[in-house]
Amino acid sequence: MRYAPAAAALSLALAVTSSVATSAQPEASPRAAMLISEGRAAQDAGRSQDAIDAFEAALTVDPAYTPVLIDLAEVARDQDLQGKAIRYYREALERDPSNFAAISGEGEALAEKGAFDQARANLAKLQSMCGDSCPETQALAATIASPPARPVLTAEARADADEQPQVN
Repeated sequence: MRYAPAAAALSLALAVTSSVATSAQPEASPRAAMLISEGRAAQDAGRSQDAIDAFEAALTVDPAYTPVLIDLAEVARDQDLQGKAIRYYREALERDPSNFAAISGEGEALAEKGAFDQARANLAKLQSMCGDSCPETQALAATIASPPARPVLTAEARADADEQPQVN
């Protein structure tokens, strides 16, 4: 009876400590971290395929490390493969629904693809989660505000362009 208050306090402290520890993002294994570093260096150097190879190897080494999916999505966007990037962002969001980088990245890829309504939904979600001053919110808002680098063509528009006679 004398130890009941102390035991209750100790169990409460352990419960809070364990819940904080489990909510933190796990770190990548040392080998995966090295591969991610190599992938980022390759991406910065413009070697997309080398970056993809390194990121995929890191994902194989440490499949639970979610941020590598965002790195893969960024490389896909660099290659103008927005659909593939969206798939990576959504996989990251399945693992961590409150990942600001994944929400913003998916929204940017959607805007680049021309799906502005869905991109605005991501922007609203980010604004409610982290506010307007959040860097991810600002990046997505800027992407939505700027026109696409090149127009999105439908299959019909592409077919019409192919049927026009070429001038030599």
